[in-house]
Amino acid sequence: MDIFSKIAAGEIPSYKCAENDEFYAFLDINPVVRAHVLVIPRREIDYLFDMDDEEIARYFVFAKKVAKAIKEAFPCKKVGMSVFGLEVAHAHIHLMPMDTEGDMDFRREKLSLPASEMEEIANKIFTAFQNQK
Repeated sequence: MDIFSKIAAGEIPSYKCAENDEFYAFLDINPVVRAHVLVIPRREIDYLFDMDDEEIARYFVFAKKVAKAIKEAFPCKKVGMSVFGLEVAHAHIHLMPMDTEGDMDFRREKLSLPASEMEEIANKIFTAFQNQK
């Protein structure tokens, strides 16, 4: 079981932002910006484009709902999405609130937020996600 699967299973603590039976969203522990969220499928799959059409459609619909929750909880111009990452062999989408394109610059120094702030951010996104119609 890889690290993201362990996170989704609750074996490794995370700052949960949203979940359903197939997908899990949690705060990046090395965020580029506040409210930087990772969205993963619960099943282990390394490469996003190896998903079948129906699963990838459900994955992106779930990510869209998470993005809407981020935007509601942390008003911004847009929520940016990035799909990359070779460091963890588990498909994942980065969602980040942005007001400028520089907010999506992964070369920026990562933020170091206290646990209490991470918990507050996750709770705001989780509440916004739960309140969606």
